[in-house]
Amino acid sequence: MKRLIMLSLAILIGLLSFTSYAFAEGEDNGSAEQPPAKQEEKLIPDSAMSISKENTYPNPTQDLPRLHPSDLATELLDTTDIEIANPDLIKMFNESTIKGSKLALGMNVSIYLGQWPLAYDSDETTVNWEFEKVNTNYSDNRGGTTVKPLSFNQEQQKKIRGGLTADIANADMVQKMMMLEAAEKTKLPLSFQTVIGYGTKAERTYNIPTQNVGYLYAYVPAVNEKGKVTYGEVYLRMKGDKRWLEVKNVTQQGIGAWIPIQDYLDFKFITSPQPK
Repeated sequence: MKRLIMLSLAILIGLLSFTSYAFAEGEDNGSAEQPPAKQEEKLIPDSAMSISKENTYPNPTQDLPRLHPSDLATELLDTTDIEIANPDLIKMFNESTIKGSKLALGMNVSIYLGQWPLAYDSDETTVNWEFEKVNTNYSDNRGGTTVKPLSFNQEQQKKIRGGLTADIANADMVQKMMMLEAAEKTKLPLSFQTVIGYGTKAERTYNIPTQNVGYLYAYVPAVNEKGKVTYGEVYLRMKGDKRWLEVKNVTQQGIGAWIPIQDYLDFKFITSPQPK
């Protein structure tokens, strides 16, 4: 009997030791340091700022929302495996109507709608924050005894234009698709043309040390968008009560574009003992 009690106690102590070890191991896992979350890359640098409120020239907003296809447009787009994302082509389908007729049962029609840029596929989207210099402010503090402040003041009205990097068919439609893609990626206000008005100022101040001259350069940034445009000849086919799209002679062409960021400036401040 005594031997049985001793054996039972040994088993009980073993179980308690195992439980304590497992609990301690669980506490260690719970208190282990988690790897730091990966920080998102900062798109807008500290040297850049929006001047939408300060700009003396009211740039028109370039808002290009993606069109929602109508029921007819959706029906037609679903009949082809070729991607069609051209807003102008979708708008044409949205504004069209096709009504059936009993007399059309034997009809077999092919309507040529033309050659269109069907879709744009983005390969790379980057930002050049010093795309084009638009202003230089200068101040001399070589004879000063304290730091001298310098702020941005636009001395001439400047118009900045972007554009495609090569000639391409239906350039306006291609630009529209590229700007839609770049705006969705960057969430920045884009326009192929933007103006910095004369007398535009910014509250940000830069300090020029004594015995130095200071230069404040202002740049308009721009997005560099690169990708491929798909072209094709589009036919509207109707046979009896059926209707579908047929796309022929599909080709692709690489293209790039510079798209200025509207109402944004990037600043570069430099001091020097001597004028440059």
